Amino acid sequence: MIVGIGVDVVEVSRFRRQLQRTPALLERLFTPAERELNARSLAARFAAKEAIAKALGAPAGMNWQDCTICVDAGGDPYPEFTGTVAAAAKARGVKYWHLSMSHDGDLATAMVVAEK
Repeated sequence: MIVGIGVDVVEVSRFRRQLQRTPALLERLFTPAERELNARSLAARFAAKEAIAKALGAPAGMNWQDCTICVDAGGDPYPEFTGTVAAAAKARGVKYWHLSMSHDGDLATAMVVAEK
C-alpha cells in the first residue's frame, strides 16, 4: 500500500549559487558522504530529500543530516535514514522506498514512492 508520493525539481545553476552564497548550507543539507559530490549531483540529492519529506507529509523537525542518498553497485539511488527521518518513516509505517533521480539540462528532479 502506498503511504506517500513526493516529487521535487531543482534548478542546478540556482542551487549552485545558493551554495556559493551560503557555504554553511552544504553542511546543513548534506551528510559527509554526500558533500564531495558536484553541484549537479547535490541538486539531485536535495530534490530527493525534498521529495522524501513530501512523501512523509513534511513533518516538522526533520533533520536533513538524517537522510543520505546513496547509489548501489548498479547505479540505482536509494535512501538511508537515521534519527528524525527514520522516526517519521516508522510513524507512517513505511517499509519500502522507490526513488528515481534524473538530470536534464539545468534541472535535477527526484520522485519517491513510500510503501507499507
